Amino acid sequence: MVKICCIGAGYVGGPTMAVIALKCPEIQVAVVDISVPRISAWNSDTLPIYEPGLDEVVKKCRGKNLFFSSDVEKHVSEADIVFVSVNTPTKTQGLGAGKAADLTYWESAARMIADVSKSNKIVVEKSTVPVKTAEAIEKILTHNSKGINFQILSNPEFLAEGTAIQDLFEPDRVLVGGRETPEGQKAIKALRDVYAHWVPMDRIICTNLWSAELSKLAANAFLAQRISSVNAMSALCEATGADVSQVSHAVGKDTRIGPKFLNASVGFGGSCFQKDILNLVYICECNGLPEVANYWKQVIKVNDYQKTRFVNRIVSSMFNTVSGKKIAILGFAFKKDTGDTRETPAIDVCKGLLGDKAMLSIYDPQVSEEQIQRDLSMNKFDWDHPVHLQPTSPSSMKQVSVVWDAYAATKDAHGICILTEWDEFKTLDYQKIYDNMQKPAFVFDGRNIVDVAKLREIGFIVYSIGKPLDEWLKDMPAVA
Repeated sequence: MVKICCIGAGYVGGPTMAVIALKCPEIQVAVVDISVPRISAWNSDTLPIYEPGLDEVVKKCRGKNLFFSSDVEKHVSEADIVFVSVNTPTKTQGLGAGKAADLTYWESAARMIADVSKSNKIVVEKSTVPVKTAEAIEKILTHNSKGINFQILSNPEFLAEGTAIQDLFEPDRVLVGGRETPEGQKAIKALRDVYAHWVPMDRIICTNLWSAELSKLAANAFLAQRISSVNAMSALCEATGADVSQVSHAVGKDTRIGPKFLNASVGFGGSCFQKDILNLVYICECNGLPEVANYWKQVIKVNDYQKTRFVNRIVSSMFNTVSGKKIAILGFAFKKDTGDTRETPAIDVCKGLLGDKAMLSIYDPQVSEEQIQRDLSMNKFDWDHPVHLQPTSPSSMKQVSVVWDAYAATKDAHGICILTEWDEFKTLDYQKIYDNMQKPAFVFDGRNIVDVAKLREIGFIVYSIGKPLDEWLKDMPAVA
């Protein structure tokens, strides 16, 4: 019986291993993590992450051929294939601070694998890592190998949160990178055979190690670039009276471009886009390619500009001050159908409003009050360290209240900011909301999901990103 072990029970490790267990009943899969509370949650009825369809998959396999354990060393030493899916945060100090990936957790995982292994192993990089990480890991393993043979593979994940299970069931492609030696090719085949249980062979792409590592960073950079491109256009649309939805629809009809990732918004978020681009920038700089580095930096600059522009638009519309005013924040996750708040644009928007002394009332159907308070009091990049190593949250912020429905959030508010495109925000009773708000009542739609004409009819002053401006807003320049 083939045994697979995955180190790291997070957003990638948990769902990926659950699907492998479901699709390969003859393989024994163990997911291990040093965080006992996290493992307990995976073994309970309330899983530690929210992902549509994940519950059913885990419950079908758990206890049969899928196990969650904090006994890391036992399962690693017994495994034939070890996936490593640990945090690779952006460094906050030292060489490459603010750009380079911090491989501390990766390195300690590699040393532990070398320590406890008694048989040959295939070690698979599942975390998003910078190019050439495999080489470093290979060195650590071979220098501590005690005669055991380790083969390193890169198998980057391409999951989108909110659709991760579907993405795992029917991936566009599975990428397996390895050494071009006979042993390396044998390892690639072993992993390919696991995925071939349910993925058509023509979708399993085998490459060298560096190509696999770089493909992941490149894919995320291209996607983020599309969002920044349409967001840059949204600023121009507002200035000229064009409608960004019409522009992106027309552009997306070009089959060479296609319609995906062309929705203007308050900005991209999520655990990967910014981190991967910063990583790409750092690799370019290290390889003497400053022009290439600057090109990709611009994608992040436009994303930051979009968030700043949104905050400035709110403040300037509301008589140039939000001090002491209640503002309802609808949505805190970085996109709908996930409870994930990593790098969510809501953090920067909320911090911008808090900086102007606004009183925030926040509602998100999937994000807890504890998480929101922690996000708003944390420094940049702290979120990407395991929870027990994150700074403890200071006492909750006085200007922030977290409520459990949209009507409570908006009651007596001066303005509403829609920051996540949850479906329920499209069908709220906006007449009822308007009646219970201070006047003039503002809606700042950061996701372009509301019916602008209908809201204006009710009496709202509406700002939608990249749409022709409300008469009220035309006199209020949104420039910092």
